[in-house]
Order: sequence, then structure tokens, then C-alpha cells
Amino acid sequence: MTPTAQWQLVNRPEMPDTWVDVVQQIAKTVANLSTETTPHLGAQLLWQRGIQTEAQLRGFLNPADYTPANPFAFGLEMEQAIERLVTAHQKREKIAIWGDFDADGVTSTAVLWDGLGAFFTQHEQLSYFIPNRLTDSHGLSHHGLKKLSEQGIQLIVTCDTGSTNLAEIDDAHQLGLEVIITDHHTLPTERPPVVAIVNPRYFTPDHPLANLSGVAVAYKLVEALYEALPEVPQQPLTHLLDLVAIGLIADLVKLTGDCRYLAQIGIQQLRTQSQDLSQASRPGVAKLLELCRRTGDRPTDISFGLGPRINAVSRIHGDASFCVELLTSRDPERCQELASQTELANARRKALQNDVLHQVNRQLETIDLSTTGIIVLADPQWPNGVLGIVAGQIAQTTGKPTVLLTKDEQTGVARGSARSANQIDLYELVAQQSHLLTSFGGHPFAAGMSLPIENIALFADAINRQLRQSPLAAQGPIIQVDLTVCVRDLGRDLFKQLNLLEPCGMGNPVPKLLIQNTWFENTWHQKIKDPASGRKLQYIKASFLLKDDSSEDGFPGVWWGHYKDDLPPGRWDVVVELDFNSFSKKKKPQYGGYEIRLVDIRPAQAAAPKPPAASWLIDQRVSADASPNEHDLVLADCPTDWTELRPWWNQAAEQQMPLVLAYPPPNDFDFVVVWKTLLGLAKYLSRTGQPVTDEQLQTRLHIGAKSLEHGLQALSVAGFDITHSPAGLTFTGPATASPKTPLHNTDRLDKVRDFLKAVREEDFRKQYFYQVPLATAQTVMGQLPTHSFDDRAERSPAGVRYKSGRMR
Repeated sequence: MTPTAQWQLVNRPEMPDTWVDVVQQIAKTVANLSTETTPHLGAQLLWQRGIQTEAQLRGFLNPADYTPANPFAFGLEMEQAIERLVTAHQKREKIAIWGDFDADGVTSTAVLWDGLGAFFTQHEQLSYFIPNRLTDSHGLSHHGLKKLSEQGIQLIVTCDTGSTNLAEIDDAHQLGLEVIITDHHTLPTERPPVVAIVNPRYFTPDHPLANLSGVAVAYKLVEALYEALPEVPQQPLTHLLDLVAIGLIADLVKLTGDCRYLAQIGIQQLRTQSQDLSQASRPGVAKLLELCRRTGDRPTDISFGLGPRINAVSRIHGDASFCVELLTSRDPERCQELASQTELANARRKALQNDVLHQVNRQLETIDLSTTGIIVLADPQWPNGVLGIVAGQIAQTTGKPTVLLTKDEQTGVARGSARSANQIDLYELVAQQSHLLTSFGGHPFAAGMSLPIENIALFADAINRQLRQSPLAAQGPIIQVDLTVCVRDLGRDLFKQLNLLEPCGMGNPVPKLLIQNTWFENTWHQKIKDPASGRKLQYIKASFLLKDDSSEDGFPGVWWGHYKDDLPPGRWDVVVELDFNSFSKKKKPQYGGYEIRLVDIRPAQAAAPKPPAASWLIDQRVSADASPNEHDLVLADCPTDWTELRPWWNQAAEQQMPLVLAYPPPNDFDFVVVWKTLLGLAKYLSRTGQPVTDEQLQTRLHIGAKSLEHGLQALSVAGFDITHSPAGLTFTGPATASPKTPLHNTDRLDKVRDFLKAVREEDFRKQYFYQVPLATAQTVMGQLPTHSFDDRAERSPAGVRYKSGRMR
């Protein structure tokens, strides 16, 4: 069963009255906002997202008012890369671009192919190599390096890959190849022995270059080479920007800083490709836009149009090399042929994706998602090429990170992809289990991996156990609601205000609108046809007219992936996105082509709960004999973090009842005794073979989950094998183990110290929360967000006591 999504209203900080006038004045000159439009809601959204000065606003709305970072901000690494490329140019050396098979990697390769092609003769001095998705993994490979060496290549420039390929870099050296890495994935702990490694991971998170994707890093390399050899190029650097926008948006990086700037001007250039096919500078891109019925002026034209088609080629064929030709060729006939192949691959991808999605959903029916933090599923029949995109669908609908694997019984190896949800750093979680994996790579929101089949169950158990220690453990999908509107507000005026935020993407999501007390009329559904073949695919969408008491006309909308029967009768609160569909204009001229896309629905609520009054926070921490009122909400366990108080505060808000702090003082114990007790328990459990749950150990030792995790790690290095099963933990280990055993080894001593440090930290936090003044608690808790629309009928804070059917 799919968990119910949590709706969280974004905090609305107070903005000065003059801010609306500032937005209106600037937007009408740089964003073509109508002088008749007063952008109250648009100004509120900009203020909520941190755009709060005139200078910030100008740079946000108009790329001409933004100053991008110089490519040499990468420092010595960029200088060394350019110095080596200049030498290669002077000596007419042979260079190979090593790309990747996804949309970011393909566009990165295309940018370097066109960009470096201004300095090195294509096909003679310059070539490119892209791994096969179905037979190779991401990154450098020995067989690929050997092939390039046999072709006489002297220098390799990677894009969107290579940062952690330490063994393969050694192979390159053995073959006499030098390597320049341009990438944006995780850096190794030590710098690899390469000419240069141009990677934005070196920057602090607030740096304007910190979020560049692979294609943007490749562009910065070409930009730096243009500066070093300005007399050589025959085309302006800007001719690469449409490719940069495609890769940036398709790779789901945060559109902030230079990423937003490059996306803005890239989309402006992309728009020109669809205006006249006969004059398009990139006929392949123009043809793709025509096939997916897009104009190229919206980020969604990339994320739902161009990006999936580029990705589909490697998902179906494995080899994505011809996509580079499709994006860079100036031959319209050849581009027509390649675009048709791409469209056919995309149609096959949709069918495969749909088949795998149905199979995954059938497996999900056998899983209790309420006790599952990370979904890990495997099947020998699943095609590896579509696992990433299906994992993304499952992660989005369940709100839980998802790992999908295909098992090769002949080799004993499982390979697959993972996608994250709810801001959980999936890459870090996977990296912590590297000892169970053959290989892995990726970034916080997506990862790929391979592992022995026999390790799948161990990996699933370990990564779920690790997530349970995290405060970001996924409880279900979370929908951030930006604004509350009514049906009457929908249409051109509101769309123009929301459009001030474009281009939207990661870090700047499409605004979500809450409309309350609505109902559906004129419901209908249809199967979606493939525009190239006309064949009906197993994709559906429900159409409807949304109405509320503010408008008799209602407003048209669609709900992708649903039948009309999924649109229930009665009154409902809905979360929607407002969009423009140029193809709906003929069907619904009265709505001007605007429509809403339904995100989620739930039964209508009369009103959102008010935050609890500060006076409702009652202190009974020192009154052991006090008896709280049976209608009060009682917190009986001492917290260790303010975030643990959030569900209590939200529950008090929803139930409009006092919250009583009635937890006892922390236990006064010797930390070393805690370790000895844990070790004694491990010996006893090892001897008896009895299982024990995490919760039982935490209760017995009076410690929390994070401290117990360190304790189990210390036991592991002390010689105990700890096995996880549905019944709990079982221990096997040396019967003669003594409390001093771990201290004879440095690693063991370090683990015990880590455990004692964690217990001390937990005790310190409990001491703080037991002694924190009530006034401070009132101030901080009053600042905690109230989840006005969480489904709390099925969920309540852990440790709540009940009496006579009422929460206490």
C-alpha cells in the first residue's frame, strides 16, 4: 500500500509592502510582466525563496544582470587542464573525449565535440568514446582505454565521469595515456594522478559553481580554452548553450548560481531551434522538439521531452554514440534518420518501463512499506536499462529511496540503479555499504551499483538499518505546498506571476498550489498514443473540470497515470501545478491553453489547525508526583534534539491541546559500565542464541539508536558476528571475550571510544533538554513548522500514552 503523502505548507515570512511594487517594476521590464498584473503571489513566492533585494531580483529574472563566475575560478586544476590542451593544440596531438551514456554525459560529449572541435580537427585529431550502458558501467574501463591507445590517442578528456576511477587511471598511465577529468560526481579521498581534475565538488556549497552538472563543467573547460586561444575559434562560445541547458535540466541539478544562468540563456537559444526547421542551427534538436511536440521554451520540454529521448537510446541499445551525432550534425537528412531512431527507442523504452513498473508494483504488494525505509527489489528478468527511471517512479510515489536490481544468475552478479526521495543522501547511504558491493557511483539523489547476488539481502538489511538512525528516515512522500489559492485565481495572470520563477528544477521547484473544498466534474480518461507510430501505449491520464465556490466555470486539469474513476465524488482539498499546454488551446479556447496538473488529493478540511499557544507548554519535568490532565498530550521520554519535538508540537496544534513535558531526569551512570554491560549482554546472547531487538537493547542500556549503532560496531571489532533477521539481532562470538579484549588493538580501541563518545553526547543532550528553561523551549518550539495537512489519523508521535481513548 502506497503511503499517504504529507502536505507541508512552506513557511511564509513577512515581506515588506513595498516588495510587490519592486517586483512589478522590474518584472515588467525584464520579464515582460503585464503592467496590468499586480504580482502579489509572485512577489510572495520570490520572497519565500530568498530573493529579497532588488539586486538579487534583477540577477534572478534577467541573465543579462547576472555575472557568471570565471572558468578559472576552478584554480590550478583548470590552469593545468588548459595548459595541457594548448600544448596538444600546438603539437597537433590526438585527443579522445570519454563521455557517458545518460543525457548529461551525452550532451557533455557533444559540448566538447563541438567546443574542442574548434581547436582540433574532428575525426582526425579529435574523437569520442561512450561506454555501453548494457555491458559497461559508468566511467573509464580497461578495454576502452586499450582501444583508444591502439588508435594513437595521447590525451583523454573525460566528461561527467572519471573522478573515482583510480585503477583505470593507473591503466591509462601504463598505456601511455594522459587524462584530464571534467566531472561533477563525488571526489576520491586522494587526488588521482591526472593532468587535472576539474570538478565543482571542490567548492563550498554556496559557491555559484558548486552545483554544475557534467555538461556545465565541460562548457567551462571550453570557455577557458576560448580565453586562452581567442584567435582560433570560428564560432561564438554561445552556440553551445542549448546543449548545456538540455544536460543541466535533464540531470536534475540545483538550478542556482551559474546553473540557473546557463539554463536561462540556454533555453533562450533552444527556443530558436523550433521556430524554423529549415534554419535551425541544430537540425537534430529541432527534429526531436517536433517529434515530442515541444517548443523548447520551458524546462519541462527538456525534462519530459528531450531528456527521456536521449536517455532512451542507451536504455534500449546500450550504445548512445549516435546521439552525439544527432545533437551536433548539421545534415538535416541524417538528423531526420537519427531522430526517428531515437523516437523508436523511446517508444520501446516506454513499453519496457511500463512492464517493469507493473512487476515492481506486484512485488511491492508483498512488502509492509510502513516498516521499510529503503525499498530494495531484484529480479533476473528486469532489463537494466530502465531500472533507474522505474526506481525514480517508485521513489516518487512511495516517498522512499528505491534500489532496483537485475540478477545475472550465470555470473552471480546483480546490477542496478537507485533513486532517492525526501532529500535523503542516497549516495552516502550506499557508500557506507561499499564492503558489500562490487562497484558503485553516483550523487546524493541517484546511484548505480553492482554486487554479488548473495549480498542483496545483507545490503537491504544494512542500508535500512542505517537509514533508521537518520533523522531523515522516510515516512512517505512529502509535498511542499507554496501557496493557497482558489479556482478563480487560476489562469493567465497567475501563470505569469509563477512564471517569474522559471526555469524551475531542483532547488527551485515548480510552485505547488493548494485549493481547498473543491469537486470534480466532466471527468474522462484516455490512453496516450505514441506521436510517431500512433500506437496506443499503456499510459493514461484523467481529465476533469475542477470547481469550488469561487467560480461557476471551473478550470480544466489532468491527472497523469489515473483513470476517471480515481477522481472521487464529494468535496476535496487538492494540490496542483499550473501549466500551459499549447496543444490544449484549440480544445479549450476559453481557458487560453492553461490547465492544472493534479499532484495529490485528500478529503476536504474545514480549516487548517492553528499553532498551539505558547502558554500550552506545561513543565512537569521536576514534578514526579504530578498527574497531568487526561486530555493533555504528555511527552514522557527525554528528547535529544529539537527535531524530535516537531511531531509533538504538530500534534498539539492539530488537537488544540496542551503539551506537557513530563520526562524524568537522565540516568546517572558510568559510561564504561554501559560498555561492559553491552559486552556482557553480547556474551550471554551468543551463548544462548536468543535474538534481541534494537529497542530491547536500547531500553536495557538506557541509550538511543545512534549510540547503539556505535556499540554494535565496537562489538564487531571485538570478535562478535552480528546477524540481522526479522526476529532481531543474534550474536555469535568468542566465549572468552572480556571487557579488556578490544583495548589490545588500536582499531578496537577507536571503536570503543566512538561508542563512549556517542553515549556521552547523548547524555549531554538529555541533560540539556531536562534543564532547558521553559521560556527557551516555548520560543524554539513556537518556531517549529506546523504540518497543517499531514495525515495524522494514521500516525502519532512515538511514546504517546493513551487513556480512555484520548491521547495523553
